[in-house]
Amino acid sequence: MPAKEVLPGRRPSAGKAAAGPAKGLRSVKVQGRRRPVPGARRPGIGGGPLTRLRRTQRQLRRAWDRPLTAYYLIFGSSLLITVLGLVMVYSASMIKALQLGLGDAYFFKKQFVAALIGTLLLLAASRMPVKLHRALSYPVLAGTLFLMVLVQVPGIGVAINGNQNWISLGGPFMLQPSEFGKLALILWGADLLARKGDKGLLTQWKHLLVPLVPVAFLLLGLIMLGGDMGTAMILGAILFGLLWLAGAPTRLFVAVLAFAGVIVALLIKTTPHRMDRLACLGATEPGKNDLCWQAVHGIYALASGGWFGSGLGASVEKWGQLPEAHTDFIFAITGEELGLAGTLSVLALFAALGYAGIRVAGRTEDSFVRYAAGGVTTWITAQAVINIGAVLGLLPIAGVPLPLFSYGGSALLPTMFAVGLLIAFAREEPAARAALAMRQPRSGWKRTGQRWKSMRRRVKTRPSGER
Repeated sequence: MPAKEVLPGRRPSAGKAAAGPAKGLRSVKVQGRRRPVPGARRPGIGGGPLTRLRRTQRQLRRAWDRPLTAYYLIFGSSLLITVLGLVMVYSASMIKALQLGLGDAYFFKKQFVAALIGTLLLLAASRMPVKLHRALSYPVLAGTLFLMVLVQVPGIGVAINGNQNWISLGGPFMLQPSEFGKLALILWGADLLARKGDKGLLTQWKHLLVPLVPVAFLLLGLIMLGGDMGTAMILGAILFGLLWLAGAPTRLFVAVLAFAGVIVALLIKTTPHRMDRLACLGATEPGKNDLCWQAVHGIYALASGGWFGSGLGASVEKWGQLPEAHTDFIFAITGEELGLAGTLSVLALFAALGYAGIRVAGRTEDSFVRYAAGGVTTWITAQAVINIGAVLGLLPIAGVPLPLFSYGGSALLPTMFAVGLLIAFAREEPAARAALAMRQPRSGWKRTGQRWKSMRRRVKTRPSGER
Protein backbone atom coordinates (compact mmCIF):
# COMPACT_ATOMS: atom_id res chain seq x y z
CA MET A 1 0.00 0.00 0.00
CA PRO A 2 1.56 3.32 -1.01
CA ALA A 3 2.44 5.79 1.68
CA LYS A 4 0.08 8.68 2.19
CA GLU A 5 1.13 12.05 0.93
CA VAL A 6 1.48 14.85 3.41
CA LEU A 7 -0.97 17.64 2.59
CA PRO A 8 0.28 21.22 2.74
CA GLY A 9 -0.07 22.78 6.16
CA ARG A 10 -0.41 19.41 7.93
CA ARG A 11 2.21 17.46 9.89
CA PRO A 12 2.38 13.72 10.18
CA SER A 13 1.64 12.36 13.61
CA ALA A 14 4.42 10.97 15.78
CA GLY A 15 3.03 7.46 15.54
CA LYS A 16 2.86 7.50 11.77
CA ALA A 17 6.30 9.01 11.48
CA ALA A 18 7.71 6.32 13.73
CA ALA A 19 5.83 3.48 11.99
CA GLY A 20 6.29 4.63 8.43
CA PRO A 21 9.31 4.70 6.18
CA ALA A 22 11.07 7.11 8.60
CA LYS A 23 11.45 4.33 11.17
CA GLY A 24 15.05 4.15 12.41
CA LEU A 25 15.82 7.66 11.17
CA ARG A 26 16.57 10.58 13.48
CA SER A 27 14.45 13.05 11.50
CA VAL A 28 11.88 13.31 8.72
CA LYS A 29 11.54 15.90 6.01
CA VAL A 30 8.35 17.96 6.20
CA GLN A 31 7.78 20.83 3.78
CA GLY A 32 11.45 20.91 2.87
CA ARG A 33 12.63 21.16 6.49
CA ARG A 34 14.14 18.52 8.75
CA ARG A 35 12.15 17.80 11.90
CA PRO A 36 13.31 15.38 14.61
CA VAL A 37 11.35 12.23 15.19
CA PRO A 38 10.02 12.13 18.77
CA GLY A 39 11.88 9.57 20.87
CA ALA A 40 14.78 9.26 18.44
CA ARG A 41 18.30 9.38 19.92
CA ARG A 42 20.47 12.32 18.93
CA PRO A 43 23.93 11.54 17.52
CA GLY A 44 26.75 11.51 20.09
CA ILE A 45 24.39 10.99 23.06
CA GLY A 46 24.36 7.65 24.82
CA GLY A 47 26.09 4.87 22.92
CA GLY A 48 28.17 2.00 24.17
CA PRO A 49 31.14 1.99 26.55
CA LEU A 50 33.59 2.72 23.73
CA THR A 51 31.63 5.83 22.72
CA ARG A 52 31.51 7.07 26.29
CA LEU A 53 35.24 6.41 26.68
CA ARG A 54 36.03 8.42 23.56
CA ARG A 55 33.80 11.25 24.74
CA THR A 56 35.56 11.27 28.12
CA GLN A 57 38.94 11.36 26.39
CA ARG A 58 37.88 14.34 24.30
CA GLN A 59 36.63 16.16 27.38
CA LEU A 60 39.87 15.49 29.27
CA ARG A 61 41.90 16.63 26.27
CA ARG A 62 39.92 19.86 26.05
CA ALA A 63 40.32 20.40 29.80
CA TRP A 64 44.08 19.83 29.58
CA ASP A 65 44.41 22.28 26.67
CA ARG A 66 42.79 25.11 28.62
CA PRO A 67 45.15 28.03 29.31
CA LEU A 68 44.96 27.86 33.12
CA THR A 69 45.27 24.09 33.53
CA ALA A 70 48.98 24.15 34.42
CA TYR A 71 48.43 27.10 36.76
CA TYR A 72 45.73 25.31 38.74
CA LEU A 73 47.60 21.99 38.73
CA ILE A 74 50.78 23.50 40.16
CA PHE A 75 49.01 25.57 42.78
CA GLY A 76 46.53 22.86 43.79
CA SER A 77 48.93 19.91 43.91
CA SER A 78 51.61 21.80 45.84
CA LEU A 79 49.02 23.09 48.32
CA LEU A 80 47.59 19.60 48.91
CA ILE A 81 51.07 18.08 49.31
CA THR A 82 52.05 20.73 51.86
CA VAL A 83 48.84 20.44 53.88
CA LEU A 84 48.95 16.64 53.92
CA GLY A 85 52.62 16.86 54.85
CA LEU A 86 51.80 19.02 57.86
CA VAL A 87 49.25 16.46 59.02
CA MET A 88 51.69 13.59 58.62
CA VAL A 89 54.53 15.52 60.29
CA TYR A 90 52.38 15.96 63.37
CA SER A 91 51.34 12.31 63.37
CA ALA A 92 54.85 10.93 62.73
CA SER A 93 56.74 13.25 65.11
CA MET A 94 54.54 13.37 68.20
CA ILE A 95 56.10 10.25 69.81
CA LYS A 96 59.63 11.47 69.06
CA ALA A 97 58.83 14.86 70.59
CA LEU A 98 57.42 13.23 73.77
CA GLN A 99 60.50 11.02 74.06
CA LEU A 100 62.68 14.13 73.99
CA GLY A 101 60.60 15.72 76.76
CA LEU A 102 58.99 18.25 74.42
CA GLY A 103 55.35 18.88 73.64
CA ASP A 104 53.69 16.51 71.20
CA ALA A 105 53.25 19.35 68.65
CA TYR A 106 56.83 20.64 68.90
CA PHE A 107 57.98 19.57 65.42
CA PHE A 108 54.58 20.39 63.93
CA LYS A 109 54.73 23.98 65.20
CA LYS A 110 58.18 24.50 63.69
CA GLN A 111 57.03 23.04 60.39
CA PHE A 112 53.88 25.15 60.44
CA VAL A 113 55.92 28.34 60.94
CA ALA A 114 58.17 27.31 58.05
CA ALA A 115 55.10 26.64 55.91
CA LEU A 116 53.73 30.12 56.65
CA ILE A 117 57.04 31.74 55.70
CA GLY A 118 57.23 29.49 52.64
CA THR A 119 53.73 30.55 51.61
CA LEU A 120 54.82 34.18 51.67
CA LEU A 121 57.85 33.27 49.55
CA LEU A 122 55.63 31.34 47.13
CA LEU A 123 53.23 34.26 46.73
CA ALA A 124 56.10 36.71 46.28
CA ALA A 125 57.79 34.50 43.68
CA SER A 126 54.53 33.95 41.82
CA ARG A 127 54.02 37.73 41.47
CA MET A 128 57.57 38.61 40.47
CA PRO A 129 58.22 39.35 36.79
CA VAL A 130 60.69 37.15 34.93
CA LYS A 131 63.23 40.00 34.75
CA LEU A 132 63.34 40.21 38.53
CA HIS A 133 63.91 36.46 38.82
CA ARG A 134 66.83 36.77 36.45
CA ALA A 135 68.21 39.72 38.40
CA LEU A 136 68.12 37.66 41.61
CA SER A 137 70.17 34.79 40.15
CA TYR A 138 73.65 36.17 40.92
CA PRO A 139 72.86 37.49 44.44
CA VAL A 140 71.24 34.18 45.38
CA LEU A 141 74.24 32.22 44.08
CA ALA A 142 76.77 34.47 45.85
CA GLY A 143 74.84 34.35 49.14
CA THR A 144 74.49 30.57 48.98
CA LEU A 145 78.22 30.06 48.30
CA PHE A 146 79.09 32.33 51.23
CA LEU A 147 76.83 30.40 53.61
CA MET A 148 78.12 27.05 52.38
CA VAL A 149 81.69 28.18 53.08
CA LEU A 150 80.63 29.30 56.57
CA VAL A 151 79.32 25.81 57.26
CA GLN A 152 82.86 24.45 57.06
CA VAL A 153 84.26 27.04 59.49
CA PRO A 154 84.83 25.47 62.95
CA GLY A 155 82.54 26.92 65.57
CA ILE A 156 79.94 28.07 63.00
CA GLY A 157 78.97 24.88 61.21
CA VAL A 158 76.94 22.28 63.07
CA ALA A 159 77.18 18.53 62.47
CA ILE A 160 74.06 16.34 62.69
CA ASN A 161 74.21 12.56 62.18
CA GLY A 162 77.79 12.85 60.95
CA ASN A 163 77.05 15.49 58.29
CA GLN A 164 78.24 19.05 58.83
CA ASN A 165 75.76 21.01 56.71
CA TRP A 166 73.92 23.24 59.18
CA ILE A 167 74.29 26.69 60.70
CA SER A 168 72.63 27.48 64.02
CA LEU A 169 70.34 30.50 63.96
CA GLY A 170 69.83 30.50 67.69
CA GLY A 171 67.48 28.40 69.78
CA PRO A 172 65.94 25.42 68.00
CA PHE A 173 66.23 26.92 64.51
CA MET A 174 68.83 25.59 62.08
CA LEU A 175 69.66 26.51 58.48
CA GLN A 176 70.96 24.13 55.82
CA PRO A 177 72.51 26.29 53.05
CA SER A 178 72.96 23.34 50.69
CA GLU A 179 69.16 23.23 50.22
CA PHE A 180 69.31 26.76 48.83
CA GLY A 181 72.13 25.66 46.54
CA LYS A 182 69.57 23.82 44.38
CA LEU A 183 67.56 26.99 43.83
CA ALA A 184 70.72 29.04 43.24
CA LEU A 185 72.01 26.64 40.57
CA ILE A 186 68.66 26.66 38.75
CA LEU A 187 68.28 30.46 38.67
CA TRP A 188 71.88 31.18 37.79
CA GLY A 189 72.21 28.31 35.31
CA ALA A 190 68.97 29.22 33.54
CA ASP A 191 70.03 32.86 33.20
CA LEU A 192 73.49 31.86 31.96
CA LEU A 193 72.18 29.41 29.35
CA ALA A 194 69.48 31.85 28.21
CA ARG A 195 72.00 34.64 27.60
CA LYS A 196 74.36 32.30 25.74
CA GLY A 197 71.47 30.88 23.76
CA ASP A 198 70.41 34.37 22.65
CA LYS A 199 73.94 34.89 21.31
CA GLY A 200 73.99 31.49 19.57
CA LEU A 201 76.89 30.16 21.66
CA LEU A 202 75.31 26.94 22.91
CA THR A 203 76.36 25.09 19.76
CA GLN A 204 79.95 25.18 21.05
CA TRP A 205 80.66 22.65 23.77
CA LYS A 206 83.05 24.93 25.71
CA HIS A 207 80.37 27.61 26.07
CA LEU A 208 77.87 24.92 27.02
CA LEU A 209 80.04 23.58 29.85
CA VAL A 210 81.93 26.66 31.04
CA PRO A 211 81.25 28.15 33.54
CA LEU A 212 78.10 26.08 34.29
CA VAL A 213 79.84 22.79 35.10
CA PRO A 214 82.74 24.29 37.15
CA VAL A 215 80.33 26.31 39.33
CA ALA A 216 78.10 23.25 39.78
CA PHE A 217 81.14 21.19 40.79
CA LEU A 218 82.12 23.93 43.27
CA LEU A 219 78.71 23.61 44.91
CA LEU A 220 79.01 19.82 44.85
CA GLY A 221 82.45 19.98 46.46
CA LEU A 222 81.24 22.19 49.31
CA ILE A 223 78.30 19.85 49.90
CA MET A 224 80.48 16.75 49.88
CA LEU A 225 82.85 18.36 52.38
CA GLY A 226 79.96 18.12 54.81
CA GLY A 227 79.28 14.51 53.84
CA ASP A 228 75.78 15.04 52.40
CA MET A 229 75.80 12.82 49.34
CA GLY A 230 72.02 12.82 48.98
CA THR A 231 71.84 16.56 48.36
CA ALA A 232 74.81 16.26 46.00
CA MET A 233 72.88 13.70 43.95
CA ILE A 234 69.94 16.11 43.60
CA LEU A 235 72.30 18.89 42.55
CA GLY A 236 73.86 16.58 39.96
CA ALA A 237 70.40 15.72 38.61
CA ILE A 238 69.64 19.45 38.23
CA LEU A 239 72.92 19.96 36.34
CA PHE A 240 72.13 17.13 33.92
CA GLY A 241 68.60 18.46 33.48
CA LEU A 242 69.91 21.89 32.49
CA LEU A 243 72.41 20.38 30.05
CA TRP A 244 69.67 18.24 28.52
CA LEU A 245 67.35 21.23 28.09
CA ALA A 246 70.19 23.24 26.55
CA GLY A 247 70.57 20.58 23.85
CA ALA A 248 73.89 19.07 24.89
CA PRO A 249 75.18 16.52 22.37
CA THR A 250 74.72 12.91 23.35
CA ARG A 251 78.47 12.24 23.48
CA LEU A 252 79.09 15.22 25.72
CA PHE A 253 76.15 14.35 27.93
CA VAL A 254 77.30 10.73 28.28
CA ALA A 255 80.88 11.83 29.03
CA VAL A 256 79.79 14.13 31.87
CA LEU A 257 77.44 11.45 33.19
CA ALA A 258 80.22 8.82 33.12
CA PHE A 259 82.61 11.15 34.93
CA ALA A 260 80.02 11.83 37.62
CA GLY A 261 79.32 8.09 37.90
CA VAL A 262 83.00 7.35 38.52
CA ILE A 263 83.17 10.02 41.24
CA VAL A 264 80.04 8.64 42.93
CA ALA A 265 81.39 5.08 42.80
CA LEU A 266 84.66 6.19 44.42
CA LEU A 267 82.82 8.09 47.15
CA ILE A 268 80.66 5.05 47.92
CA LYS A 269 83.58 2.62 47.81
CA THR A 270 85.73 4.66 50.19
CA THR A 271 83.00 5.24 52.78
CA PRO A 272 81.92 2.23 54.89
CA HIS A 273 78.45 3.47 55.86
CA ARG A 274 77.59 4.15 52.20
CA MET A 275 78.60 0.62 51.29
CA ASP A 276 76.34 -0.63 54.08
CA ARG A 277 73.42 1.32 52.65
CA LEU A 278 74.09 -0.11 49.21
CA ALA A 279 74.15 -3.62 50.69
CA CYS A 280 70.67 -3.10 52.18
CA LEU A 281 68.96 -2.95 48.80
CA GLY A 282 66.09 -5.43 48.84
CA ALA A 283 66.82 -6.53 52.43
CA THR A 284 64.01 -8.21 54.36
CA GLU A 285 65.89 -8.72 57.64
CA PRO A 286 67.83 -6.20 59.76
CA GLY A 287 70.99 -8.23 59.18
CA LYS A 288 74.19 -8.35 61.16
CA ASN A 289 74.48 -5.59 63.78
CA ASP A 290 71.11 -4.27 62.54
CA LEU A 291 72.78 -2.53 59.58
CA CYS A 292 69.53 -2.60 57.59
CA TRP A 293 67.25 -1.76 60.50
CA GLN A 294 65.87 1.47 59.02
CA ALA A 295 65.34 0.06 55.52
CA VAL A 296 63.61 -3.08 56.78
CA HIS A 297 61.32 -1.30 59.22
CA GLY A 298 60.31 1.10 56.48
CA ILE A 299 59.12 -1.93 54.50
CA TYR A 300 57.36 -3.25 57.61
CA ALA A 301 55.46 0.04 57.96
CA LEU A 302 54.31 -0.03 54.33
CA ALA A 303 53.37 -3.70 54.49
CA SER A 304 51.25 -3.30 57.62
CA GLY A 305 49.20 -0.46 56.11
CA GLY A 306 47.12 -2.58 53.76
CA TRP A 307 44.66 -0.90 51.42
CA PHE A 308 43.45 1.94 53.66
CA GLY A 309 45.92 1.92 56.55
CA SER A 310 45.58 1.52 60.29
CA GLY A 311 44.18 5.01 60.75
CA LEU A 312 45.67 8.46 61.17
CA GLY A 313 47.88 8.51 64.26
CA ALA A 314 47.75 4.73 64.74
CA SER A 315 51.23 3.91 63.45
CA VAL A 316 53.25 1.35 65.40
CA GLU A 317 56.64 1.92 63.74
CA LYS A 318 56.86 5.54 64.90
CA TRP A 319 57.09 4.34 68.51
CA GLY A 320 60.88 4.19 68.28
CA GLN A 321 61.12 1.35 65.75
CA LEU A 322 61.63 3.43 62.59
CA PRO A 323 64.40 6.08 62.71
CA GLU A 324 63.73 9.45 61.07
CA ALA A 325 60.02 8.70 60.84
CA HIS A 326 59.05 12.35 60.38
CA THR A 327 61.84 13.29 57.94
CA ASP A 328 63.35 10.85 55.45
CA PHE A 329 60.87 8.01 56.09
CA ILE A 330 57.63 9.94 56.44
CA PHE A 331 56.34 8.19 53.32
CA ALA A 332 56.54 4.87 55.20
CA ILE A 333 54.41 6.25 58.06
CA THR A 334 51.96 7.59 55.47
CA GLY A 335 51.65 4.10 54.02
CA GLU A 336 51.15 2.57 57.46
CA GLU A 337 48.45 5.02 58.57
CA LEU A 338 46.73 5.83 55.25
CA GLY A 339 47.46 2.62 53.38
CA LEU A 340 47.95 2.12 49.68
CA ALA A 341 45.23 4.69 48.96
CA GLY A 342 47.18 7.38 50.81
CA THR A 343 50.54 6.62 49.19
CA LEU A 344 49.00 6.49 45.71
CA SER A 345 47.36 9.86 46.38
CA VAL A 346 50.75 11.35 47.26
CA LEU A 347 52.27 9.85 44.11
CA ALA A 348 49.42 11.23 42.00
CA LEU A 349 49.94 14.73 43.41
CA PHE A 350 53.66 14.63 42.62
CA ALA A 351 52.90 13.29 39.14
CA ALA A 352 50.45 16.15 38.53
CA LEU A 353 53.01 18.70 39.74
CA GLY A 354 55.74 17.24 37.54
CA TYR A 355 53.49 17.00 34.50
CA ALA A 356 52.38 20.60 34.86
CA GLY A 357 56.00 21.72 35.17
CA ILE A 358 56.87 19.88 31.95
CA ARG A 359 53.94 21.58 30.22
CA VAL A 360 55.12 25.03 31.34
CA ALA A 361 58.67 24.30 30.13
CA GLY A 362 57.44 22.90 26.82
CA ARG A 363 55.01 25.65 25.85
CA THR A 364 57.02 28.77 26.59
CA GLU A 365 58.99 30.80 24.05
CA ASP A 366 61.23 32.33 26.72
CA SER A 367 64.47 30.37 27.03
CA PHE A 368 65.02 31.40 30.67
CA VAL A 369 61.55 30.20 31.61
CA ARG A 370 62.14 26.92 29.81
CA TYR A 371 65.43 26.23 31.60
CA ALA A 372 64.20 27.38 35.02
CA ALA A 373 60.90 25.49 34.81
CA GLY A 374 62.69 22.36 33.60
CA GLY A 375 65.28 22.67 36.38
CA VAL A 376 62.64 23.05 39.11
CA THR A 377 60.66 20.10 37.73
CA THR A 378 63.83 17.98 37.61
CA TRP A 379 64.67 18.95 41.19
CA ILE A 380 61.30 18.10 42.73
CA THR A 381 60.77 14.95 40.65
CA ALA A 382 64.26 13.54 41.16
CA GLN A 383 64.18 14.20 44.92
CA ALA A 384 60.75 12.57 45.25
CA VAL A 385 61.92 9.52 43.27
CA ILE A 386 65.10 9.13 45.36
CA ASN A 387 63.21 9.47 48.66
CA ILE A 388 60.33 7.15 47.75
CA GLY A 389 62.68 4.68 46.07
CA ALA A 390 64.73 4.45 49.28
CA VAL A 391 61.61 3.87 51.38
CA LEU A 392 60.46 1.12 49.00
CA GLY A 393 63.88 -0.54 49.13
CA LEU A 394 64.55 0.05 45.44
CA LEU A 395 67.32 2.64 45.94
CA PRO A 396 69.96 3.15 48.62
CA ILE A 397 68.99 5.40 51.53
CA ALA A 398 70.28 8.83 50.54
CA GLY A 399 68.99 10.89 53.45
CA VAL A 400 66.97 13.36 51.37
CA PRO A 401 63.51 14.57 52.47
CA LEU A 402 60.34 14.22 50.44
CA PRO A 403 59.77 17.68 48.87
CA LEU A 404 57.01 19.78 50.49
CA PHE A 405 56.10 16.78 52.65
CA SER A 406 58.86 15.86 55.07
CA TYR A 407 59.82 17.80 58.20
CA GLY A 408 62.51 20.42 57.66
CA GLY A 409 62.18 24.16 57.22
CA SER A 410 65.46 24.53 55.32
CA ALA A 411 64.16 22.17 52.66
CA LEU A 412 60.62 23.57 52.63
CA LEU A 413 61.44 27.25 52.11
CA PRO A 414 63.45 27.03 48.84
CA THR A 415 61.08 24.38 47.49
CA MET A 416 58.03 26.59 48.00
CA PHE A 417 59.86 29.50 46.38
CA ALA A 418 60.61 27.19 43.43
CA VAL A 419 56.91 26.27 43.19
CA GLY A 420 56.18 30.01 43.13
CA LEU A 421 58.52 30.22 40.14
CA LEU A 422 56.47 27.60 38.31
CA ILE A 423 53.25 29.47 39.13
CA ALA A 424 54.75 32.73 37.82
CA PHE A 425 55.85 31.02 34.62
CA ALA A 426 52.43 29.44 34.16
CA ARG A 427 50.83 32.87 34.54
CA GLU A 428 53.19 34.32 31.92
CA GLU A 429 51.81 32.17 29.10
CA PRO A 430 50.00 34.53 26.68
CA ALA A 431 46.75 32.53 26.77
CA ALA A 432 46.89 32.22 30.57
CA ARG A 433 47.59 35.94 30.95
CA ALA A 434 44.59 36.77 28.79
CA ALA A 435 42.36 34.36 30.72
CA LEU A 436 43.43 35.82 34.06
CA ALA A 437 42.89 39.36 32.79
CA MET A 438 39.33 38.48 31.80
CA ARG A 439 38.63 37.07 35.26
CA GLN A 440 39.92 40.08 37.16
CA PRO A 441 36.99 42.16 38.46
CA ARG A 442 36.75 45.77 37.54
CA SER A 443 36.79 48.52 40.13
CA GLY A 444 34.04 47.76 42.59
CA TRP A 445 33.12 51.41 43.18
CA LYS A 446 32.71 52.16 39.51
CA ARG A 447 30.71 49.03 38.79
CA THR A 448 28.47 49.61 41.77
CA GLY A 449 27.97 53.25 40.86
CA GLN A 450 27.17 52.49 37.25
CA ARG A 451 24.76 49.76 38.19
CA TRP A 452 23.03 51.98 40.78
CA LYS A 453 22.74 54.84 38.31
CA SER A 454 21.42 52.63 35.52
CA MET A 455 18.86 51.05 37.85
CA ARG A 456 17.74 54.45 39.05
CA ARG A 457 17.43 55.64 35.50
CA ARG A 458 15.26 52.69 34.66
CA VAL A 459 13.07 53.32 37.71
CA LYS A 460 12.57 56.96 36.81
CA THR A 461 11.42 56.16 33.30
CA ARG A 462 8.61 53.87 34.42
CA PRO A 463 5.26 55.01 33.08
CA SER A 464 3.59 54.82 36.48
CA GLY A 465 6.12 57.12 38.09
CA GLU A 466 6.66 54.69 40.97
CA ARG A 467 10.10 54.16 42.48
